[in-house]
Amino acid sequence: MAPGNDRMIRRGLLANVVACMALATLFALPTMRAQSNGSQTPSQQTQAQPGQTGQDIPDAPSTVQPPPAPKPSIPASVPPSPGRANEPIPFPGDAPQKQQPEQQSDEEKQPPPPMPPIETVPPGSTPKNQLNPKEDLYKLRVNVNFVQIPVTVKDANGRRVDGLLPKDFTVRENGKTQTLTYFTSDPFELSAAVVLDIGMADVALQKVNQTYSALVGAFSPYDEVALYTYSSTVSQVTDFTRKPQQFTAALNEMKLVRGRNNGPPVLGGPLGPQGPTISGIPVGGPPVQPVNTPPREAHVLNDAILRAALDLSKRERTRRKVIFVISDGREMGSKASYRDVLRLLETRDIQVRAVVVDSGALPGFRQVGKIHLPGQGYSNILPKYVAATCGESDLDRLSRNSIEDAYAQITNDARNQYTLGYTPKANPGPSAYRSIEVLVDKRGLKVAAMDGYYPIPAAH
Repeated sequence: MAPGNDRMIRRGLLANVVACMALATLFALPTMRAQSNGSQTPSQQTQAQPGQTGQDIPDAPSTVQPPPAPKPSIPASVPPSPGRANEPIPFPGDAPQKQQPEQQSDEEKQPPPPMPPIETVPPGSTPKNQLNPKEDLYKLRVNVNFVQIPVTVKDANGRRVDGLLPKDFTVRENGKTQTLTYFTSDPFELSAAVVLDIGMADVALQKVNQTYSALVGAFSPYDEVALYTYSSTVSQVTDFTRKPQQFTAALNEMKLVRGRNNGPPVLGGPLGPQGPTISGIPVGGPPVQPVNTPPREAHVLNDAILRAALDLSKRERTRRKVIFVISDGREMGSKASYRDVLRLLETRDIQVRAVVVDSGALPGFRQVGKIHLPGQGYSNILPKYVAATCGESDLDRLSRNSIEDAYAQITNDARNQYTLGYTPKANPGPSAYRSIEVLVDKRGLKVAAMDGYYPIPAAH
């Protein structure tokens, strides 16, 4: 071979070697960059250093970029559990690994302080000389001695006087002047129990039946009314309602009820007990001596007021509670006594107002009715109830117009009273009766208020 050709072949081979080295350098450049960033090649990941476990140990961190967190490999030999094919397979690194116990500090080595002694008691009992904390937390005891007094003030002509101020009133309890802490002249909603006497004379009852429309109109739409009747027994006709049509329907049914007959007993003639006679000799037999035994009547007014008072005690305390009696005032045969019924009325702040008709409205009959005859009861006990609970005295009504006027007057007076309130300075005891006297610092005015009250026993 010529020397020139040999030199050209060597140059071609050298150029091929340089080109191959350049290609090798291009392919090795990504691997060199990965090694400079701290990564490993697959061959380095599969090789384990002597003295190490099968877990991968990352290279030293690079100063250029922080090393990524190593990801645990998924063992291919662990098959999925049955029934959980769609759930992800947990990584081995998710399970908590046991770590070597670290050396405890001196504070952690010290034992905890001893617990205080705990005394146990049987269930449902309480230690002696120790209150129940749960009971004190949920129970609040308050002694309430506040007293409210409805007061009506009228002039010499019987007209209601408005516009008075607290300084115009003086209240004395058991003779001691009290300090007023409450005063209002605003009207109150009424809870009224209308008690109708169906045992009075039929003439008087029929006269009352003609006034029922005025009785319904005497109450406002905000008042609630219940109807009771009594003679020998007590009956509740309607419950408390604010619907005038319901109260009107009940009163219309009362128009069919007849009162008692006041005529003298028949002792002779064809309708007498002996029957027909010929020349004074009874036909069909020997003469029979007539015996006149009038039936024993019962007019349970005390029981009727007691029944109405018990029902009124359950009504809202924000209402003024009134028992509206339409009767001749007779009382005989009640199981409850006047003293017991009056005590309930004075304890629950219930007023008794009345329209006295028939014989109870006759002039001078009221004074006779205050006398209690053994076995005969009271001929008119209503004035005693009214005077003790609200201080009124004008009750007598004879004509239909006067009865209708009384309805409006009674409801207006009960609704538009002055209301005085105070806390008693002295506490004579829960069962002691407390007398009340209300005075007005104005001449020529008449004050009507309750005579006294019994305090409500404190709840235990």
